[in-house]
Amino acid sequence: MKGKKEIGKTIDCAVVGGGVIGCFAARELSRFRGDFCLFEAESDVASGTTKANSGIVHAGYDAKPHTQKSKYNVAGSLMMEKVCRELEVPYKRNGAMVIAFDADGREKLTALKARGIENGVQTEIISSDAARAKEPRLSDRVIAALYAKSSAIVSPYELAIACAENFIDNGGRVYTNTCVVGIARHERGYALTVRKDGKETTVVCRAVINAAGLYADEIHNAVAKPIAIRPRRGQYVLLDKSAMPVTHTVFQTPTALGKGVLVSPTCHGNTVIGPSAEDVSDKTALETTADVLDEVFRKAALSVPSINKRDIITQFSGLRAVCGDDFIIGESADGFFDAAGVCSPGLASSPAIGEYLATAVAKKLGLDENRAFDSHRAAIPCFATATDEERDRLIQSDPRYGHIVCRCETVTEAEIIEAVRRGARDLDGVKRRVRAGMGRCQAGFCTPAMVKILSRELGIPEELVTKRGGGSYMGI
Repeated sequence: MKGKKEIGKTIDCAVVGGGVIGCFAARELSRFRGDFCLFEAESDVASGTTKANSGIVHAGYDAKPHTQKSKYNVAGSLMMEKVCRELEVPYKRNGAMVIAFDADGREKLTALKARGIENGVQTEIISSDAARAKEPRLSDRVIAALYAKSSAIVSPYELAIACAENFIDNGGRVYTNTCVVGIARHERGYALTVRKDGKETTVVCRAVINAAGLYADEIHNAVAKPIAIRPRRGQYVLLDKSAMPVTHTVFQTPTALGKGVLVSPTCHGNTVIGPSAEDVSDKTALETTADVLDEVFRKAALSVPSINKRDIITQFSGLRAVCGDDFIIGESADGFFDAAGVCSPGLASSPAIGEYLATAVAKKLGLDENRAFDSHRAAIPCFATATDEERDRLIQSDPRYGHIVCRCETVTEAEIIEAVRRGARDLDGVKRRVRAGMGRCQAGFCTPAMVKILSRELGIPEELVTKRGGGSYMGI
């Protein structure tokens, strides 16, 4: 990403991990005066759990009261709309329903409502007729629903990218393809061993924020009482924009493994269905399986029978970092701050967690306020949603806005170039910034053109362009 320079030998605070939690923590750190870095092992931020996320800003009625989850979920949900406005990230308060099919389910709705009251979240239990008035395609088996007006949807990877860009604009530095391979106490704080391009460098930092997701236990265990992260895989399917079976997020009553299978619109008009909940041992086990996806779709059809497999355009999976029943947020060792075990509702909690961690570090280090901090980040102009007048102005400013590369999502060459300028180094990096390749054909037509643009803008041969960094060469 832009803003990189040679890694300094001594800094005030290092953020380990470039998911939505780490990027929020970094952004909030830049409200203070200091030297801050974010280290991400993958080729881009938002490359782990954040990229494979339901995108739900949970209202906060489900989290057990008086836990870290409830505290940060409720606070983060209240912060999210303002933050997304500042960062120009898609956000929509679409509301959510938890549906019940029988008397046992109705009792669970009553319990959820009581829990919401204790958490300070307003909900109401509505009749089946009222639920179907809001969502006409709900199953006839639905007998009642818990309605949460404040629930919302957001684009999780765009949110993380926007936070990282805002961090850089306010003086921070982001290092991708940079893995923290060692950490030890140091007289000035902590010594981090980071590996980039096969070379190792020692960075001394006064404080550390551990937001390493699935690998947060490995960072934590080097300096504090051991914890264990357990990966939980969630498989999803994504429907074409033409389907649009629901406008609200529709949940079923929760189980011990999570909030169950949902059917929800995305901010860009698709529909996401899932996730499964599979405890696995491998932190890289991102495969999707036909039997699990069939089961996910079958369960979703209990809520919305009209969903059709012919509308599926892709499937994907993500791994959530589970560590006991609650988040681990706070100072686990002197100057070492954890954000570990942050599974659902981690996305909704992320603004509040980031704010807490940054404020705690600033207090620990005695940092002054950065009076030059600018909370605003300008998004890449979106040709697809622009008016005719706006499109004319964009083309006049740069004729490459008149060259459509991705037909499904109406993404132009100029947008792809700007995505590269802001840090995209592969096809997935472009996709997450401007949606090229996210449409009905799933990059079937636009990939060759995007490879050419990336090759030209990065100054590398086409055969070295990758899908997601590493050795994922396109070979075109």
